[in-house]
Amino acid sequence: MPQPPEPAALYPDVAAGGSLAAALRAVADGALDDVPLTSPDDEPLLAASTGSVPPRREPLRVTASPYARTWSVGADDRILGLPVLRGATDDLAQVARAVRAWYDGASPDDVHAAAPFARPTGRFELAEPDPGLLVESEWSQLRTEAAELNTLWAHAHRDLVEAAHAAPEFRALYPFTSHWALRFSSATRPLLDVVGPVLWCTGEGGFKVARVMSEDAREFRTAEEAVAVALTLLPDGIGPVRYGEMPQPG
Repeated sequence: MPQPPEPAALYPDVAAGGSLAAALRAVADGALDDVPLTSPDDEPLLAASTGSVPPRREPLRVTASPYARTWSVGADDRILGLPVLRGATDDLAQVARAVRAWYDGASPDDVHAAAPFARPTGRFELAEPDPGLLVESEWSQLRTEAAELNTLWAHAHRDLVEAAHAAPEFRALYPFTSHWALRFSSATRPLLDVVGPVLWCTGEGGFKVARVMSEDAREFRTAEEAVAVALTLLPDGIGPVRYGEMPQPG
C-alpha cells in the first residue's frame, strides 16, 4: 500500500487552523462555539470528537481519511459499543452540522435530517442492558442494513431477513450475521449463545438452510420456504433471550 500524503498536504485548511476541531468551528461560522469539540494531541489534523448534552450518550467521532480528502463520523450505543450512526463526506460544513445536532441531543434520524451523509444504522440508543430491547435493536439494524444494501444479491438477502423477522419464533431471538449468513442466539452480545439453524441466500436466486455452515445445506426457491424449514431446526425450551454478560475475572 502506498504511503499516505502528509496530513497538512491533504488538509491545508485544517492545518492552517491547527486541528480538525478548529477547522470545524471555523466552517460552522459560530454555530459550534459552545460545543466542547476537541482533537487529540497525537493527530490533531485527522480526528475530533464531541460529547452530547443528554447524559449517558457516547461521543460523536470525526475522522479524516489519511488517503483522500474525506471525513467520516461515527457514534456507538453505550451498552454494546455498536454503531448507531455513521457516514462519510467530503463536505466539512455537513460534518459541522452533524456535530451540532449530535451535541444538542438529536436522535440519529434527526442528525441525518440535518446532515444527510450521516446515516442511522437502525440500532437503538439504550440506557440499560435490556435484553428485549437489544433484540429489537439488532433486528432494526439488520433490516436497515438489508434495505440499504447495493449488491447483486441485495434483494435476496433483504427477503431472507424480512421473512425471518416475520416469524415470531425468530423475531424473539437475538439475530446476527456471519459472512452474510443469518444466525440466532439466546443471549445478546457481548457473549452470544448460538442456537438453531443458519440461513443464507445463494446469490443465484435461491436460499439455503443448514444446522451448521459445515454440513450439507438444503436449498429452497423462496425465503419463506427456507424460513419455514429453519423453524423446525430450532431446539425446544429456548426461553426468553438473556443479556450475554461476560464473566467477571475471578
